[in-house]
Amino acid sequence: MGRVSQTQNIDSLIACLQAVIENQCSLSDQDLLILNEALKKLQILRNKKGKTNKELRKEVQKIVELFARYFS
Repeated sequence: MGRVSQTQNIDSLIACLQAVIENQCSLSDQDLLILNEALKKLQILRNKKGKTNKELRKEVQKIVELFARYFS
C-alpha cells in the first residue's frame, strides 16, 4: 500500500474514532480510555515517516488489539 493510501486510511480511522468518542455519551470510562489510546496511537502512526511495512503492520496490530478489547 502506498504512503498516500496509508495516510488516507489512517485519517479515516482517526475521523471515525473522534466521531464515536464525541457522539457516544453512553461509553464507559474504560471504553473511553481504550478508544482514546487507539486514537493516540493512530495520530502518532500518521505522523511517523520512514516506517517500514513491517513496523506499520506491528503498530496496526496493536491498534486492532485495542479495538478487540473495546468490542469484547
